[in-house]
Amino acid sequence: MADSPIPELVFEGRYPDCGKRIVELPDNLPDIGDDFNWQCRDYDSFRLAMMEELIARFPERNRWTPADIEIVLIEALSAILDLQSDKLDRSTVEAFLETARRPDSVRKLLKIIGYDALSLAISNKEPPFENLDEEIDSEQAIAKFDSYWLNNPAEMEKAKRVGVRSIHDQHRMVTLNDYQIRVEEHPLVLRAHSWSEWSGSWVRIKVAVIPWQREKLDNEGVEYNDRIRTEINNFHNSREIFCPDLTVNPTIRAVLMPYVDAYRMVGQEVQLCEADEVGIYMSLTVTVNENYFQSEVQYALHQALGTGRGGFFEPGRLQFGEDLFAGDIFETLMNIDGVDNVYIDKFKRAGTVFRDQSESGRIVLNGLEVAVCDNDSNDPRRGYYSIKLQGGRRG
Repeated sequence: MADSPIPELVFEGRYPDCGKRIVELPDNLPDIGDDFNWQCRDYDSFRLAMMEELIARFPERNRWTPADIEIVLIEALSAILDLQSDKLDRSTVEAFLETARRPDSVRKLLKIIGYDALSLAISNKEPPFENLDEEIDSEQAIAKFDSYWLNNPAEMEKAKRVGVRSIHDQHRMVTLNDYQIRVEEHPLVLRAHSWSEWSGSWVRIKVAVIPWQREKLDNEGVEYNDRIRTEINNFHNSREIFCPDLTVNPTIRAVLMPYVDAYRMVGQEVQLCEADEVGIYMSLTVTVNENYFQSEVQYALHQALGTGRGGFFEPGRLQFGEDLFAGDIFETLMNIDGVDNVYIDKFKRAGTVFRDQSESGRIVLNGLEVAVCDNDSNDPRRGYYSIKLQGGRRG
């Protein structure tokens, strides 16, 4: 590197205390020419580039053989450059999630965007930690997880897709529709409906929910089974939200509110409400095919109109304010093998004050009303039905 120029002070004129600083700067360095092809990436291209340079420098020589020391050096250097170029390509590939192939690189890149695949696998007891019964050292966990991804590249590719998709998911509750969608995502919520109302000082957001197993929001001593406990813990852990201890059977409101508070807008009041369940009364006459037993058809009818999985009145199947149509009941029952005809004698809200709607075929529901029909003789307010069978075989 050239030495720095030495400045010189020159005093001229009548004022000896005023000098001029003079520095003689060197000439600007000439631009360095760059005729190297930077797209050379492999042995052949490196060898060709150096051979062209060699021929250009020694034009008087018109014959080169593999035994020449210059050619030997060029080929040895080309082989080294080819290896270094391959290492550079591999390092560049590992810097991007789309092209990374090493498990440790993918795991670190996913963690940068906020998706900790290792922690999620441990907390959810997913492979390779499905049989983990005790705490594991962090280094051992990393080695075990990277080895699993190395032997199961399809799982690593799946984590890439899930991780990238997770950063595009918007969980914040901003609009009324957001409150409904986000609350319904919780494992304890079957259906949700949101609306706003003026409290006198500010706007309050209300969210009505149909909870898991139609439990009341403030019922104490709710018995959570192992499946729902696992789903709740996984849901809260995946979003890093506080979850109450489910072994002490907290209320459903106590489980839902930390989730709502984590994603609601700052300063926005949110209140969880119960659904307005409307009991339905139906009187049905069913004609059974002559080749079917009445007892079998009757059992199938109770299943079709029941509250179990796949039943017409399964909790969460009907939405808030969804009108109930006799045609839907008719279609459901006519799909049962052995049913030839269905006649709806009565179709109304439970209670003597409500009119029969069998002629109109429609029970109008509004707002937070949800149709229920538990067919429980101990609680007829929650709906009931009677079925009269005709035809078929006895037994």
